[in-house]
Amino acid sequence: MSLGDEPGYPETGQTRTRLPDDPYGGASRRGGRSSSRSLVTVVGVVVLLIAAIAFANRGDGDNNDSSSTTTTNGGTNGSQPTTSPTSATGTKPVETKTNGIPSGFAHTEQGAESAAANYSVTLGSTGMFTTDSRHRIVNGLYTSAAAGKLQTAMDAAYSASFLSKLGLDANGNAPKGSTFVSRTVPVGTTAEQYTDSNAKVSVWYVGLIGMSGTSSTNPVTTTWKTWTFDLQWADGDWKISADTQMDGPAPVPGDDQAAASDEISKAVEQYGGFTYAR
Repeated sequence: MSLGDEPGYPETGQTRTRLPDDPYGGASRRGGRSSSRSLVTVVGVVVLLIAAIAFANRGDGDNNDSSSTTTTNGGTNGSQPTTSPTSATGTKPVETKTNGIPSGFAHTEQGAESAAANYSVTLGSTGMFTTDSRHRIVNGLYTSAAAGKLQTAMDAAYSASFLSKLGLDANGNAPKGSTFVSRTVPVGTTAEQYTDSNAKVSVWYVGLIGMSGTSSTNPVTTTWKTWTFDLQWADGDWKISADTQMDGPAPVPGDDQAAASDEISKAVEQYGGFTYAR
């Protein structure tokens, strides 16, 4: 979901934290960290804001086998098409949801990858910019301990002044005639670590963020990021205990002609998101 080069982040490939009540200032140091666990939990507050912060600032100033691939070849076996070795594999997507969020992922490595992909989609959505929806998302995706620490800090971070820099009102709504776009589209996943109780899964994705409308000065743009989730098996499902992001890998931009603002608005309304499996 993150856009552009985030000011204040050295080229180290590591996510840096900022105090949630000052999302536009320079990087701030936190004092009195009681443990590494509390640090990685709070990282989630800033991780979810990286894309929006970069977007707002821009407006002010101007390989594992578990990776998911969906290639099919053109060969046939009688009347049936054949698939290449890199085609997507695994069990069918989950069919259950809790408060509109996919849930009930398998207690397997593949289930952890599926959960991470789905969670990146939800956390990269416009639902994070309205209070009630954000509370529901955080409570649904994070462990109870992590959610308890994140909610208050996130509410402070998604302040009215912050939202206004994105072109949104104090309730997170876009102006009449405009469409605020925030989407995460997973390209692939990999399980870096896995046990029955914990997993670390990275999701490579392309993000869309911006304001589509005739009066918008911040058009919808794309970015490529890798989102890494520390997951715990809790309450019969995979839950996030901490998460971090880093830039790329980004492919060379193509020669596609940028669409007009009204085309983007129509596309966002016409094409819904997906539930991701593996």
